[in-house]
Amino acid sequence: MEKTPVLAQIFEPIRADLDEVDREFLRHVESQVAVIPLIGRYIQKSGGKRVRPAVLLMAARLGGYTGDRAPLYAAVVEFIHTATLVHDDIIDESELRRGRMAVHSRWGNDITVLLGDYLYIKSMALALTHDTLDIVRTLCDVTLRMIEGELFQLTKNGDAGITEEEHFDIIRRKTAYLFGGCGQIGGMLGKVNAEQEAALQQYGFNLGIAFQLVDDLLDFTGDLKALGKPIGADLREGKMTLPLIHLLQQGEDRAETIVRDIIAARDATEAQWAEIMQMLRAHRSIDYAYERAVDYAERAKKSLYVFPASSEREALVALPDYILSRDR
Repeated sequence: MEKTPVLAQIFEPIRADLDEVDREFLRHVESQVAVIPLIGRYIQKSGGKRVRPAVLLMAARLGGYTGDRAPLYAAVVEFIHTATLVHDDIIDESELRRGRMAVHSRWGNDITVLLGDYLYIKSMALALTHDTLDIVRTLCDVTLRMIEGELFQLTKNGDAGITEEEHFDIIRRKTAYLFGGCGQIGGMLGKVNAEQEAALQQYGFNLGIAFQLVDDLLDFTGDLKALGKPIGADLREGKMTLPLIHLLQQGEDRAETIVRDIIAARDATEAQWAEIMQMLRAHRSIDYAYERAVDYAERAKKSLYVFPASSEREALVALPDYILSRDR
């Protein structure tokens, strides 16, 4: 069986560019208001896979771009993504982020809300340092979709009756459009043709859906130490994910009762979680969600075949397989 490549191997061609993204991020959170760079450094040290900026950098290379604007726009993407994360953690009342205290747990909600706002505005200010309004327009569009997704998810929080289509609508808005924007902006920098630009957008979009589906699955299959958050955290926060939506579609009254009880209590006993896991296995609900992730990963890969074979294309083709193999 072919071994799935590790992230370091996939990102090796853009290692120097990713390091430059980190430097850009830190450079642009410098401020006379000391708490801004303090939190900026804290966020960066908490890790993260940097998949979104990597997609933008690799897409730009695939399009033949070798200039210095790719790391800048990749940093812009990190600003947008980070702003969303710090706001998300407040909304979800998540105490941990990647195994460390979430920003709001350490600095409080007031500062964290304003920091998220600062990061959003900073991202657009950075994007405007070059006269490329088409790229700024793309970034504004994906950011608005992300905020719409957050608002829609909030209206569905604690709703055990959420449909599969509603769940996918949230995933598209909250995650997939930003991934798609990363691919598209990389292509725009490389001045690819319209078909290739659309292909890179679709690559990122489908990769983003696969990424989020796997992220949802980790709530059931990951281990606490690797994830840095409690198992079952999504359901405790009132979020229904695809395995649970599929399970409730099977008409299991007992499953629905337990799910509703966990949502109401915002907590789960070991016995409740064990019973839910047993039913998920019995109805192959985890397998169903994983198969959907595989489908979107394959769609992402197929988009790339409008480009001739190259090391950049192969790196992007390898990324969906890495995402499917994630355990954290």
